[in-house]
Amino acid sequence: MRKRTAFYLLLALASDAFAQVAEIKPYTGTGFWSHFKRSYLPRYSPPVDYANSNRLDSLMRAGRIYLSLEDAIALALENSLDIELARYNPKLADSDVLRANAGSLLRGLNSNISQGFSSASSGVLGGANALGSVGSSSNTGSQAGVLSGVSVQLAGSSIPNLDPVFNLFVQRGHNTSPQPSSFVTGTNFLVSQYTVSGYSFSQGFLTGTNVSFTMQNQTLRQNSPNNDFNPSTTANAQIQITQNLLQGFGLAVNKRAIRIARNNRHVADLVFKQQVMVTVANITNLYYDLVTLNENLKVQQQALELNQKLYEDNKRRAALGAIAPIDIVQAEAEMTAAQQQVTDAETLVLQQEMILKNALTRSGVDSLSVVDARIVPTTPIRVPEKDAVQPVQDLVAEALADRPDVEQSRVNLENSKISMQGTRSAALPVLQAFATLQNNALAGDVNSVPFVSATGETSGGQLVRTPGSVNQFFLGGYGTVLSQLFARNFPNYSAGFQLSIPIRNRAAQADLIRDQLNLRQQQIQDRQLQNNVRMNVLNARIAMQQARAAYDTSVKARMLQEQTLNGARRRYQLGTSSFLDVVIVQRDLVTRQQAEVTAMNSYIRAKTNLELVTGEILRDHDVSIEEAYAGVVKRPPSPLPVIENK
Repeated sequence: MRKRTAFYLLLALASDAFAQVAEIKPYTGTGFWSHFKRSYLPRYSPPVDYANSNRLDSLMRAGRIYLSLEDAIALALENSLDIELARYNPKLADSDVLRANAGSLLRGLNSNISQGFSSASSGVLGGANALGSVGSSSNTGSQAGVLSGVSVQLAGSSIPNLDPVFNLFVQRGHNTSPQPSSFVTGTNFLVSQYTVSGYSFSQGFLTGTNVSFTMQNQTLRQNSPNNDFNPSTTANAQIQITQNLLQGFGLAVNKRAIRIARNNRHVADLVFKQQVMVTVANITNLYYDLVTLNENLKVQQQALELNQKLYEDNKRRAALGAIAPIDIVQAEAEMTAAQQQVTDAETLVLQQEMILKNALTRSGVDSLSVVDARIVPTTPIRVPEKDAVQPVQDLVAEALADRPDVEQSRVNLENSKISMQGTRSAALPVLQAFATLQNNALAGDVNSVPFVSATGETSGGQLVRTPGSVNQFFLGGYGTVLSQLFARNFPNYSAGFQLSIPIRNRAAQADLIRDQLNLRQQQIQDRQLQNNVRMNVLNARIAMQQARAAYDTSVKARMLQEQTLNGARRRYQLGTSSFLDVVIVQRDLVTRQQAEVTAMNSYIRAKTNLELVTGEILRDHDVSIEEAYAGVVKRPPSPLPVIENK
């Protein structure tokens, strides 16, 4: 019973040990062996810091966050988890460069782009969706083949192992072999005790050359009387050189993984830049949507004030007998409906503030001070009197030159051409030239096992060898072995070539055909991408022009409706107009004001979309990629506004 209990306890301890995952810690060793040990220890990657930057605290005062658009973008660069996730892509690409320098296959790169957060649903923001998405995800649409990442597999001829390899082996043994004849060994049971040891060193080169050096030693002790030396030590040192002459020959073929890995490192930077651009556009839209919802709230509050004033006026006029009591009921109904509209608008503002907080913080919703704080946008939507006129061809040229997804497509096309060199090399026959140089050595002590003379003379018994009865050249220890090796007393030479020709070679031809067809598809997709870029620029330009025209029209319509409302009120006060006429005109004014707010939001979204599709959004908002990658914006927070005491 005790044994069974102990067994179960050991099993439980073993299961716990296997279940635990040791956390990787940084290596802090110093000394002579520290550099050697680092090659066999994992590289330390620090954990993700989920704390928010200090910028948010500096913008808070009295339960309010006074936020400008510049500070919102800075907070996103410092705290956005989408950008933090994209920061790991260049590091992953660096690991692939390290693998390529060792001659290993690449593991690939993820180039997906997160589109960010969506604003609170509101009719006043309905015009924004008409412009379409402000960003294009790299893993959707017709460009998926070009922009969905780098292929993990590297087809074609094998790449030499570029990291040198050192092998060491030691073996000891004891063998007892019955012998059917004692003619060779001098005994019917041969007992051998041996120790075999050696080491080897091999290195591959980008030229398709492989060099190896092998050193092997064997110490043998046997009970055979026919051996002159017992124990004996044999050794051989061998250098072997192999060179590919057809398949796998040349720097261009064997260096292709390194070139692709370096290109992928550049692609990782482009993916990071694209994520920053999309995030900046998303934050800009979220910020201006909050400004728009606040403006809409002001419109609803003004409508409520108008209805309250109309209600109070009707009460006074009813008390004087100037109007019927039913007008008071209608005015109160309009005022109640306006109050509900204000409540709905306030709810949307709160929802939008929470969405913006979530986008600008890493753990904002976990902090009660941030959750309870109200956001006060300090950057209004400014619509210039006239938009800058820039030719469409210049906008298209800027987009094709500055957009990271266009450059990423070009790099992937180059990678496909580089990879095809390996496939083309794999279609060639295998022709290898090799040369081998080997030196051998033997040394040992005189065999002390008695033996029978070949003439049959016994001289009173079996004979025993003396140093004078054996070759003096082989007497000695391991020093004698080394001297023979370096003196090349017993050399072996060999050289030759090996040719392997696959008949018909269909597999290699199929791979080469497939790579060519894939390249053609990528070229088509690259052209589709360029066409889509041109179309996106044209559509964004048209959308901005339409949004500007709609805004100008809405401003004029709102001004005219205000004049109409003033006239309707005067007629109502003079008794020449009914209460219903005033209500209808007042409702139309609210509609015109909401249309102006919607047109203003559509304009600023169209402007942001144009900045994004042309690749100029980072420049227009003064965003530094270096600061985005570091996660620290050097620009200080905007000063808090001065609040006057009343």
